[in-house]
Amino acid sequence: MAAGQRPALGIGVGLRVPHYRRFLDERPQVGWLEVHTENYLSRSGWDWHVLQDLRRDYPFSLHGVGLGLGSARGFPEHHLQRVRELVERIEPALVSEHLSWGALHDRQLNDLLPVTLDDAALDLVSARVSRMQDVLRRQVLVENVSAYLRFNGDIMSEAEFLAELVRRTGCGVLLDVNNLYVNECNHGEDALAAIAALSPGMVGEIHLAGHLPTEHAVIDHHGAAIAEPVWKLYRAALARFGRVPTLIEWDTDIPELEVLLAEAAKAQTIAGEFPAPPELVVRAKAGTHAGLADKRLHQTQQHFGEALFDADQSTPAVALVKSHAAMERLAIYRGNLTANWEKSLGAAFPVVRQLVGEEFFTGLARAYGKAFPSQDPDLNLFGAHFAPFLAGFAPVDRYPYLPGMARLEWLLHRSYYAPDAPVLDPAQLAALAPEDVEAVRFTLHPAAALDHCDWATAALWLAHQPDGPPFPERMREDSYALIVRPRWQPQLVPLTASAFAAVTALAEGKTFGEALDAAFAIDEEFDVAAHLGQWLRLGVFSAEQGGRKCPRAQACEANER
Repeated sequence: MAAGQRPALGIGVGLRVPHYRRFLDERPQVGWLEVHTENYLSRSGWDWHVLQDLRRDYPFSLHGVGLGLGSARGFPEHHLQRVRELVERIEPALVSEHLSWGALHDRQLNDLLPVTLDDAALDLVSARVSRMQDVLRRQVLVENVSAYLRFNGDIMSEAEFLAELVRRTGCGVLLDVNNLYVNECNHGEDALAAIAALSPGMVGEIHLAGHLPTEHAVIDHHGAAIAEPVWKLYRAALARFGRVPTLIEWDTDIPELEVLLAEAAKAQTIAGEFPAPPELVVRAKAGTHAGLADKRLHQTQQHFGEALFDADQSTPAVALVKSHAAMERLAIYRGNLTANWEKSLGAAFPVVRQLVGEEFFTGLARAYGKAFPSQDPDLNLFGAHFAPFLAGFAPVDRYPYLPGMARLEWLLHRSYYAPDAPVLDPAQLAALAPEDVEAVRFTLHPAAALDHCDWATAALWLAHQPDGPPFPERMREDSYALIVRPRWQPQLVPLTASAFAAVTALAEGKTFGEALDAAFAIDEEFDVAAHLGQWLRLGVFSAEQGGRKCPRAQACEANER
């Protein structure tokens, strides 16, 4: 596509997990699909399979929430490299991020926090956007965000900030019309004036979403139909910027797909009344930028972040903002932080959550988040220390098997995001002479893992699954489990002690013969054929053995060629 040329996308919807099957089976008619970048960074497993399948028929956009372009400390360069790899793999039509910050020097806050609208923040964000475009080798769009607080030091509006950002970097604007309305309600800002502050060639995409009015603020929750005042602002935006690509966002309380498609159809009807947009602003020159923040910006964000972790530290943060309900608005961000902790831990540890109950689990999530703050923009990594945390957390002493259950569930969680790899084909073994089989070394598939616990955690986990077996009669007994991922979804397979010893030996790089010795040392009647057949069916082993294919299999492939 030529520089400045817009993709002809029309109206799109966000691709969310509840709608995967409908899109895979039916290919409903919609202009394009958006996904959140951070959900696909592993480029593996079921999510990746769905994305790869659907991109044959739909244009895609990548919408990021993790770079924290305005973070004075903690800009995740490693995360930007992961985004680059994803962009190179799927070649999206659009790439976007938010005008926000989300990190301190020692932790990620995993939220879209409002930047100070001043020259120091503008310098920093400009450097970060330039860096992002240099690395991705393309123009990116930066979205205006909903804000529940504004800072005393602001010297310009958010729209003026974005307009200058475009002039400095050549990026585009992702104009979230719902966020304009939310900020008009929360701060008395003029949404129409914000639209007028942006030139027509600056806006490359529009977002439409629902919001939630509350006592102290209007919340941008993406969990309701688009309100009529937002549709009115949408018309005003189209009148100024032309018929730019538009997305229907719906991320919480996700309804049936027909509801989203109906909203998309309404947007399509409205957009059809307006002309095509002008070409996008084009970035003329790439460069390298340090992106260093000044001391005052760093201190502002540090005070704000400390207030989110500890309500008793709110006073310095409140002194920085100009909201009439500062404490209540600050509490919204504090609630977002803990809600993200609970949501991500609940997804990774569903059985732990059931065992301790909702209220206790909420307290656990808060305690864990403060003890082990998030270190990565990808919240799928947040629970890495949950099992050892539980082992030292006195309030769960009455559940002595809980750390073991958390360790098991973390293995299942990481299996879901493990890299894809071809599994060992039984024909590779069949190609070997019998005397060569014992010398073979197997490599475990990246999604496979082993777990041993001195509590019956595997049986207890299985008992909590739909149509699972009865609860174990005794908890105080050894449990051996194998984690595999056949057909995209992780699966737990109970093992005997002998089978566990054999697979453990293989995982340690020992030969198949040595693995059998380990099994026979425990059970002289170990059924080699039955166990090996099961492991092959489940895809326990990678096709690459010891970093290469079996020699006889390589020879067979050479003969076939």
